[in-house]
Amino acid sequence: MDLSIIELIKTVIIGVVEGLTEWLPISSTGHMILVDEFIKLNVSKAFMDMFLVVIQLGAILAVVVLNFEKLNPFSGEKNTAEKRATYRLWYKVILACLPAAVIGLMFNKYMEEHFMTAPVVAATLIFYGIMFIVVENYNKNRTPAVTDLDKLSYKTAFIIGVFQVLSLVPGTSRSGATILGGILFGASRYVAAEFTFFLAIPVMFGASLLKMVKFGWHYSGAEVLILIVGMATAFVVSILSIKFLLKYIKNNDFKAFGYYRIVLGIIVIAYLFLVGDPTQNG
Repeated sequence: MDLSIIELIKTVIIGVVEGLTEWLPISSTGHMILVDEFIKLNVSKAFMDMFLVVIQLGAILAVVVLNFEKLNPFSGEKNTAEKRATYRLWYKVILACLPAAVIGLMFNKYMEEHFMTAPVVAATLIFYGIMFIVVENYNKNRTPAVTDLDKLSYKTAFIIGVFQVLSLVPGTSRSGATILGGILFGASRYVAAEFTFFLAIPVMFGASLLKMVKFGWHYSGAEVLILIVGMATAFVVSILSIKFLLKYIKNNDFKAFGYYRIVLGIIVIAYLFLVGDPTQNG
């Protein structure tokens, strides 16, 4: 395929959307469905399906770069106790990954075939938007039991991992589901968001690797460039997105994201009535 400047601009736009929506609890899938309808790359469907997952590697790298010292158990700057705390963090992350890994391997194909539709995405956008508002109202007068990531118990980490299973349904938002779970079970907004970011590393890396293996290793030069540009853009925007969210939630709740999700869900429904379901076309 020939790669024009227009295709590169489209790739950058997709990378921007990925970098923003992967970490904010507003559903990257819901946004990608709309973006893909209006900004179609001149690539095969098989490559596009792979690209929309593998582009997340750029987002993962942003988390690693921003938190490298916190995530590195071999750092010479850490004492023995700090290194043990880092190992404990990784053990909790791995434990929290197990529910989604098991259920995902069993039902991921079924979910993609039966739930990857705009009506489902619209419904989950609205439902979890309402849930954010309900949970924040419920949480208004509660004092978080866990305000330090190191104090997050293995039990709570596993429960957050169970909530991550909900994100197998498109439109839920992986970060949205796990943040809700963390808040409901006593974590502060900051701790819930931070643990969600770390939880994404093995989950998204594994999903990207599986997609790449499934697609095969036969890429044209243009396809390689699209992957690099998409991931680089997602990386830069993710750094800004993560910093914004962690700063924002120090003084604000998640209600604004809940309202945004509801509005976006209504827009998707309106689009369905006017144009039809883009996920069922061709």
